[in-house]
Amino acid sequence: MALYSEKVMDHFRNPRNVGSIENADGIGEVGNAKCGDIMKIYLKIDDEKISDVKFETFGCGSAIASSSMATEMIKGKNLSEVMKITNKAVTEALDGLPAHKLHCSVLAEEAIQAAVKDYCKKNNREFNFV
Repeated sequence: MALYSEKVMDHFRNPRNVGSIENADGIGEVGNAKCGDIMKIYLKIDDEKISDVKFETFGCGSAIASSSMATEMIKGKNLSEVMKITNKAVTEALDGLPAHKLHCSVLAEEAIQAAVKDYCKKNNREFNFV
């Protein structure tokens, strides 16, 4: 059995939504000191929906694939839907990650949440997603 699924390899080799957004409405940056991965997500939000999303990730193939998949999963969704995206959902969408790489999907979830929190803070909006 291969260590990485075809989806992981595809998102690693052909990542979607790479880059930054000038004047982003929300930016979330998180890192894992143990492995050295750093993930930054940029959001453009119109009418409480993600109209554009980009990412910059410094890390392993699993971190890049998780970033790419997560951005695909949130594009076009409203903020309450976005806040329900979990690391488990990212992992499942990638057809799995090795156990020692699950922290990469956690970074994707945390970066999305940090970007939405940043958006709420910038817009004096209460962060009340559960």
